[in-house]
Amino acid sequence: MFFRPITVSRRLSWLLPAVSMAALVLAGCSAEQYPQTALQPLSDFARIGDDVQDTTLKWAVAVFVLVEGALLYAVFRFRGKPGDPEPKQIHGNTTVEILWTVIPALILAAIAVPTVRGIFQTNTTPPEDGVQIEVIGHQWWWEFRYPELNITTANELHIPVGQVVKLEMGTTDVVHSFWPPRFAGKRDVFPNRETRLWFKAEEAGYYPGQCGEFCGIQHARMAFHIRAQNPDDFQAWVARMQTRGTQPVAGAAADSVRTASAGASVQQPGARPAPPAADSAAPATAVPQDPQYASGEKLFAAKGCVACHSLNVHNAPKGMIGPNLGNVGAREWLAAGTLKNTDANLARWIREPQVIKKGVLMPNLGLTSEEAGSIAAFLRAHK
Repeated sequence: MFFRPITVSRRLSWLLPAVSMAALVLAGCSAEQYPQTALQPLSDFARIGDDVQDTTLKWAVAVFVLVEGALLYAVFRFRGKPGDPEPKQIHGNTTVEILWTVIPALILAAIAVPTVRGIFQTNTTPPEDGVQIEVIGHQWWWEFRYPELNITTANELHIPVGQVVKLEMGTTDVVHSFWPPRFAGKRDVFPNRETRLWFKAEEAGYYPGQCGEFCGIQHARMAFHIRAQNPDDFQAWVARMQTRGTQPVAGAAADSVRTASAGASVQQPGARPAPPAADSAAPATAVPQDPQYASGEKLFAAKGCVACHSLNVHNAPKGMIGPNLGNVGAREWLAAGTLKNTDANLARWIREPQVIKKGVLMPNLGLTSEEAGSIAAFLRAHK
């Protein structure tokens, strides 16, 4: 049996390149599905880097178009044909060699000037005023301390819009890299060494960040979120943390994880970050002694949770092994961005930490579903 060769007409020969180019262009239209992008800067620091990138990209596109255009012109205009004589062989051309040396040097200089200027701008001394925050990397979560406000929290960084935020960073174990893509570039953080970063947020919202340096088997699950707030909302959050950060919210226990004990499904994180939640500075009231809450309070102490976790957001002790849980009920995510903060997810995270995030310091304590649900009810009341 004979097969006829498949041929493509000249009219269709452009189809494959056109489809490939269209696919590349259309791929950039899905940027909204990836909120962890550095291409939409929202701070003065991030805009400096974005301007340098835009300048470099413009020069790169211009060079590509000119070089590839000249190459394609030469390929098609001077392509060989049957019977053509051998062309004259030329070795060396001083004028051309000077041009292709001087022109790239000038282009590099045009790129170097804004690059060097940006380096100096991002390494200047920050203003005296601003919010000072200590960032401490752990395997695999982030600790945030506000020394001037005497507040400690974990994995969710609250900052005011329009005010300078000064970060002083370090780690307790291995090298990490603090990367808030909408606000700044990566900053490596080291044990026994302080690195600094400062920026001014321009827009309120809830934005994801990530550890940018491989730090172990759960590196991909070492995320954090930045809640940029209007100054009034930020001050309300500060007041709430300083006045009732260690106190549970009325009614929260009664509405908590009864569904978790009943086996509600676990909700995995989606591609988009959670929307910002409203903050309130209203005074706390006493929590009714719901049986599940009371049981969870006792289990939190009896099962050894207090050995690693503090419930004191204000005046929190230093050197705790695990994340501060004083306002865990108000956070949008659990386990450093691994799970959405729901009743079912919190109960499962308490009961099966090594299943959800293998390698973390938190052990399986052999809790029953009811015990995990009670502890979750107790913790969810702390907002």
